[in-house]
Amino acid sequence: MPKYFSFKVAGYYLYFTSKCIIEAMHVHASDSSLTEKGAAKFFVKGNGDSILQEKGRLNDREVNKIQAFIKDNYQSMYDKWSEYSKIGFYLGN
Repeated sequence: MPKYFSFKVAGYYLYFTSKCIIEAMHVHASDSSLTEKGAAKFFVKGNGDSILQEKGRLNDREVNKIQAFIKDNYQSMYDKWSEYSKIGFYLGN
């Protein structure tokens, strides 16, 4: 599973899976097991804002830290996503 970065943010790795690339850009946050069970899922908009779809095991403080990190780093994260998928940012319904 591709990680956006090799380090953890708020105690979680930020990653996506090869099956995820059929959706708009999003970020899973999970512990070292990198499984979707218990993981959070954030859809990322073109301006770096994110929408929490699944909270997983994260508490509100961790969610806020990860969303702030995504906002500050979304462009480099999008570049990594784009290596695998042609689908862009989340546009909503």
